[in-house]
Amino acid sequence: MAEDTAATDQLLARLKPIGYMQGEFSQRQYGDGGAVLAESSGSFKLLRPFFFSWNIRSPDQQLIVANAEYLWHYDIDLQTATRRPVVGNVEASPLQILGGDESALREQYAVTQDSEDTFTLIPSGQAHGFRKLSVTFAADAIKQMDIIDKLGQRVVVDFSGVDTRTRLTSSDFEFTPPSEDVDTFYYDE
Repeated sequence: MAEDTAATDQLLARLKPIGYMQGEFSQRQYGDGGAVLAESSGSFKLLRPFFFSWNIRSPDQQLIVANAEYLWHYDIDLQTATRRPVVGNVEASPLQILGGDESALREQYAVTQDSEDTFTLIPSGQAHGFRKLSVTFAADAIKQMDIIDKLGQRVVVDFSGVDTRTRLTSSDFEFTPPSEDVDTFYYDE
């Protein structure tokens, strides 16, 4: 388990003023040698501590929505929706971790401060969805996430047009599959 360090305290201090945040993102996945393997873009919303929405518009249309109970993954092109429980799911996304509760951050991650605005999180144990996460701030918002996933691949997410003033509520993160034509899979029943 990670120790309660000054770097963790500094990271939590940077996250504290971010009660809610929304904007655009661009994401790049890199292969060996730094070649770009895939790119995607879209919009996101974050409401601390438990809620996020990741709306991929390009190249494929997908929506990922998390609330305190469930994580939904809706593939618009394939017309499938998957629901998983959030409780006990250690494979949380990096955005969920940054939006999550303080005790989980302190207990499950070793945090280092690389510069005034950049922090690196290394999960304890092998059950997490990534090996390493670096997060960079600009003022009171997250500017970039640099992730090494479980397979050793690098994913860089840049945030733009970030709005930390427009209030979000839990109702902004409700999801219901949009029609009967959508194949729905429940992994919590």
